[in-house]
Amino acid sequence: MSAYSEARYLTSANKAQQFVEDEGREVAFAGRSNAGKSSAINAVTGRRSLARTSKTPGRTQLVNFFALGEELRLVDLPGYGFAKVPEAMRRHWRGLMESYFSSRMTLSGLFVVMDCRRPMTDGDRQMLDWAVAAHCPAHVLLTKADKLSRGKASAVLLATRKDLNGVATVQLFSALKRQGVEEARSVLSEMLGIIAGKKRGPGDR
Repeated sequence: MSAYSEARYLTSANKAQQFVEDEGREVAFAGRSNAGKSSAINAVTGRRSLARTSKTPGRTQLVNFFALGEELRLVDLPGYGFAKVPEAMRRHWRGLMESYFSSRMTLSGLFVVMDCRRPMTDGDRQMLDWAVAAHCPAHVLLTKADKLSRGKASAVLLATRKDLNGVATVQLFSALKRQGVEEARSVLSEMLGIIAGKKRGPGDR
């Protein structure tokens, strides 16, 4: 049975005061609003409808918390890169993200989801910068890899790895074809401290 079979929705937050208690360990997922973030979360956890997917980009505008058993969580951060959004909402989003990355002592990893056909946007770089500032390891999923030929996908992987310059690890991923799911799950388990089916506490970092 998957270590994530217990995954369940906890709550959504529109402001920092609504975040869940800062205890245990959590890994956040971030990405452009059309990069396939929700599909990636569902594929990695093995839960088909844990995170909501939509054909309309930018629907996730809240910080969504999911429990993975006792004191372990996944966090689905609001999508970014949307074009038709009022400036007030952009400011709110940035303030919410700054509060999240600066305040969460339990943050033990960040997944940045990028469409392999459009890697490394300014929003992606901002997320990685926040991860560095929070002393948090980051891992990049180059999603929708099935949309490219094997050679082209490999070239994008190498180029992105060079661009990241050690700031984050990176892999190819396809939720549709389940490509890279086990690799991503292994990275997630390491970030959460799940070793050989056992869960470590925050003091075991």
